[in-house]
Amino acid sequence: MKDYKQLAMEIVKHVGGKENIISLTHCVTRLRFQLKDESKADDEILKNMDGVVTVMKSGGQYQVVIGNHVPMVYADVCEVAQIHAGDHTDQPKVKKKPFDMLVDTVSGIFQPILSVLSAAGMMKGLNALCLAMGWYSAGSGADVLMTTIGDAMFMFLPVILGYTSAIKFGLKPFVGLVIGAALCYPAIQASTLAGAGEPLYTLFTGSIFESPVYLTLFNIPIITMDYTSTVIPVILICYLASKVEKGFNKIIPDLLKFFFVPMFTLLISLVIGFILIGPIATYGSNIIASGIMQVRSFSPMIAGALVGGLWQILVVFGLHWGIIPIYINNIATLGFDNVMLPFFGGSFATTAVVVAMMIKTKDKKLKQLCIPASISGFFGVTEPAIYGILLPKKKPFMLSCIAAALVGGFYGLFNLREFAMGGLGIFGFTTLIDPVTNSFDNMYVGIIGAVAAMILGFVFTMLFWKDDTKEVVVEASVKPTELLNKEIILAPIKGVVLPLSKVEDCAFSQGILGKGLAIEPEKGEVVSPVNGTITTLFPTYHAIGITSDSGIEVLIHVGMDTVQLEGKYFHPCIKQGDQVHAGQTLLTFEMDQIKNAGYSLLTPVVITNTADYLDVMETGLENKEEFLTIIR
Repeated sequence: MKDYKQLAMEIVKHVGGKENIISLTHCVTRLRFQLKDESKADDEILKNMDGVVTVMKSGGQYQVVIGNHVPMVYADVCEVAQIHAGDHTDQPKVKKKPFDMLVDTVSGIFQPILSVLSAAGMMKGLNALCLAMGWYSAGSGADVLMTTIGDAMFMFLPVILGYTSAIKFGLKPFVGLVIGAALCYPAIQASTLAGAGEPLYTLFTGSIFESPVYLTLFNIPIITMDYTSTVIPVILICYLASKVEKGFNKIIPDLLKFFFVPMFTLLISLVIGFILIGPIATYGSNIIASGIMQVRSFSPMIAGALVGGLWQILVVFGLHWGIIPIYINNIATLGFDNVMLPFFGGSFATTAVVVAMMIKTKDKKLKQLCIPASISGFFGVTEPAIYGILLPKKKPFMLSCIAAALVGGFYGLFNLREFAMGGLGIFGFTTLIDPVTNSFDNMYVGIIGAVAAMILGFVFTMLFWKDDTKEVVVEASVKPTELLNKEIILAPIKGVVLPLSKVEDCAFSQGILGKGLAIEPEKGEVVSPVNGTITTLFPTYHAIGITSDSGIEVLIHVGMDTVQLEGKYFHPCIKQGDQVHAGQTLLTFEMDQIKNAGYSLLTPVVITNTADYLDVMETGLENKEEFLTIIR
């Protein structure tokens, strides 16, 4: 990758230095500075600088036009000017409900690790299958090795999520990694401390908030929990750390930042995290456990429905630990558990929902994710399905919870019991056999419930989940034509075709970004002008970059200064990296709303790698379907 550090240093210098920069964002082709004093910027030097196309001033912004590689230049400018990239990108700031924000954040953090998470889940399932078939015995070298490979991802999940959370929040990635590692450190785990000796004292003895205290910090009690395999604690601490790091970057001198910013960031965020998150999670778990026991005292069926329906939600928040001690204690003292077991149908409901989505969706990438997620789900490993598929789509997650709740109520009504802590998923059925009477009746209840969970999850998804992936039907009339040394680019928007000179933005009108045409839209829909790949989908959705299968780079920029809308009124139908066909809908936009907001809809369509070709002919003025002709 080309290094733009020198260019970034020159840009920062000639916009008046980092002290003159209030904020910095970027769109698809230009850096957008908000400066304290624009008179301090040297327009002529910037315009004549290698790597800078031109300079523009518009809408209170000082714009340095770079070209398609602006994200790389932007990253280097942020580093040089010590601007926090995570807080200064042009992300759409559409108001969302708190739950939606949490779901979007969690699923975004999991996105980079889904393939490895699915692989780990399949390894756990494969190990369980090998043990069940007797191919090797429990505790053998093969079992230990397979368990290590399968469990490592889940055991040290906070370490991995610390890294991806840091990237999400704009924190230095290795700071996030250390935060996750600290949460997994053996000496801080509640189970380790409990096994090491008696607590120093116990808080709130006799209440649901009873908490043994093994550690203190200057007499402040540290109420611990088992952080391994958890999700929410590391995300919360990394979010806090991103704010702490940003604050210290402002006040610590440049000479000392390299060491002291990460040191203070780790110290403050982890101390606050351990002191606050432990108690919050512990007390939340205790309240839930107490509530379930209270409900069970008068209605086992309702309690079962609560456990079944809420279990996956509790796992996401790490609050399921409040019920697990009840489960362990019941098996140890009574020989069975019937309080926590109603969650048993949840993995089957989740698996069936994923299978239904795999059948129903037209999204090839989603289908690919569904296959390993459903396989690991049958073995009771549902993390790949929950975090990679159900949570991002939201409705399927709720449908799986509803199916699990109904089956949980069934299990509660028929008093389903588990007699040993054993396998998950299909391998959990053997733990339902009564060891005293050798009766299979209890196991039959478990099997009936599991089948019901799968049927309900599958049917609910087929009936109530709508796949938003549009099926692409490409007719012969919309296929790009390649004849010897020319290629046709089709019009991406229906409307009046105009020369680029009619565009007010000189970066387009002067052909700085490449040759092309402009369209005054008559319909709020953008279709692909070529067969190719979406190489750029800007977060505010106003601009799309497509590279054709033959290498032509097409930029479609809907409207003028519409980046300021921050995604409002734009509705993408594709994702960056998607393969598309000519004529496929890429984006819809609300024309009237955008016009009423005061923005022009005149849309430039340019070939950004014009220099790679002999000529780009503007055929669209005469033929609205054959928009541009590329001469090789």
